[in-house]
Amino acid sequence: MARLAVLDRQSCRRKDCGQECMKYCPMVRSNLEAVSFSSPDSPPTIHEGLCSGCGICVKKCPFNAITIVNIAEELEGESFHRYEANGFKLFRFPSLQPKAVTGLVGINGIGKTTIMRILAGELLPNLGNFDSPPSKEDLLRFLRGSVSQTLLENIWSGKSKVVLKPQYVDRIPMVVKGTVGELVERNDENGKAKPIAKELLLTDLWGRDISVLSGGELQRLAITVACSKNADLLLFDEPSSFLDIEQRLAVCKTIHGLKDNRAIAVVEHDLSMLDYVSDYVCVIYGRAGAYGIASTIMSSRVGINSYLNGYLQAENTLFRNEPIVFHERPPPSVTDRPPLFGWGSQEIWLGDFHLEIDEGQASEGEVIGIIGPNGIGKTTFIRALAEKSAPIFFHESRSRNLIISYKPQYLSELYKGRVGELVSASLDDTNKDSISSELVKNFRLDRLLDRDCQSLSGGELQCVAIVSALSKEADIYFLDEPCAYLDVEQRMAVVKATRRLTEMRGVSAFVVEHDVVAVDFIADKLVVFDGKPGQHGHASPPVDMRNGMNSFLSGRDTTFRRDTETHRPRVNKPGSKADREQKLIGEYYYGVANEG
Repeated sequence: MARLAVLDRQSCRRKDCGQECMKYCPMVRSNLEAVSFSSPDSPPTIHEGLCSGCGICVKKCPFNAITIVNIAEELEGESFHRYEANGFKLFRFPSLQPKAVTGLVGINGIGKTTIMRILAGELLPNLGNFDSPPSKEDLLRFLRGSVSQTLLENIWSGKSKVVLKPQYVDRIPMVVKGTVGELVERNDENGKAKPIAKELLLTDLWGRDISVLSGGELQRLAITVACSKNADLLLFDEPSSFLDIEQRLAVCKTIHGLKDNRAIAVVEHDLSMLDYVSDYVCVIYGRAGAYGIASTIMSSRVGINSYLNGYLQAENTLFRNEPIVFHERPPPSVTDRPPLFGWGSQEIWLGDFHLEIDEGQASEGEVIGIIGPNGIGKTTFIRALAEKSAPIFFHESRSRNLIISYKPQYLSELYKGRVGELVSASLDDTNKDSISSELVKNFRLDRLLDRDCQSLSGGELQCVAIVSALSKEADIYFLDEPCAYLDVEQRMAVVKATRRLTEMRGVSAFVVEHDVVAVDFIADKLVVFDGKPGQHGHASPPVDMRNGMNSFLSGRDTTFRRDTETHRPRVNKPGSKADREQKLIGEYYYGVANEG
């Protein structure tokens, strides 16, 4: 076995520690320099060849900045890039297929962004030799005979043009000025900009300034601009964030329609959308923040099922102890729960936008999912409920002044200060050792406690906001798009924590979410929105999952089938046999499992 030692330099606070990693190292005590410091203020260097793998430094580091893992010696010959000494390491490189869409799936911090940066030409791989990086000729010899050799050779020589759609589209207004129409027309290189903009429903925003666009509007704008470029390689980093199901399907169709004369790579955590858009899938596995391994290319169905099962049959590799299991049938309706919170019929006017809300109620231990298009009033709805001072229904054992915990959609301006202070302030004695600590562990927030919230990535900040909201003692929890920027396993952690919290404490939760798979996992009932985005919206009373899903998806003219192996939802192609059969019997989501 080979040893891999990784130091999180952002978490390491050299000036505030007592060199515990060196002081307690058995090899150092044996006069072997397994850990050293080049200067009094520098971070430590862990010499992997001398490390015994005892893990004492991992436990003794007061800032959880050290990771020691054992890897197969055979992998050392497949090192593709390492950032620095004791830095993240990527093994192997995915072989993107020409004239096809290749999806990359894996947890956050596993190397997907590193792969995208290499494909974009922003990062030159070093084969693990960060001290003396190889030349491009050496790299091409290393890749000799693979699809990646030709692809990267053309990128590095300038023969191939690459366009990258960035992950964090909310940062676009910081660097780009003007209106939507000006930006789209300025970047139209293939004459397809306006048809694509129409397909992605951007034409109504043509004269709107970029600085006032919502997250979903910025996402569709960024995708339109990327698709309008004359590029040989298109890279899309999480294109479904902030988009509703209808917009996600439109984006998938647009991206898939561009593959005839170019290679396309897509990083996506919404598995139903990844399956719909991809021809092939590469699973990136390993240990978050330490190392990542790119699997061989598989068909989209086999690749996604392998990821869910946590086992790569072709490589005989188990990378997760438990598979992610889906429900084949909707959860049974529960009717004997006492009511906790209710609201009456009402109308809300926001400028020219009109929202109609039907009367409804939430029961103890119940999670209500809220689904509908963007701009239809979902956030307005939960804000109206959160600000309501006197609920119509409440259980006699509870105070009329119900306590609210609210996780907003947009976070960057609201969460400031140290992560540790924010998380600690939201922990209470009743759940400190259960739900909150479980989330902190699953989200790996223990390594971020000394970081400032403004320095976090979108996914890290989302994790902090979720822990902060769910840790508070409250009667009603409102979570607005909690799955944005989270990977599949983090989404499952949010689902499990929210369900456990509501059932253990007998409270209610309202969750706005566009990932229908996550909604299926988390919700007992659904509030379905319809209307015309930006003009008027209508919120139904809470209905059971089957009726809610059928009502929502029938309005989108979209059906889902179930995979026979994992029972995960898969989008049916319009007009296919499964699509026609399910529409005929009115089962748009909980249809019979189908192969394919």
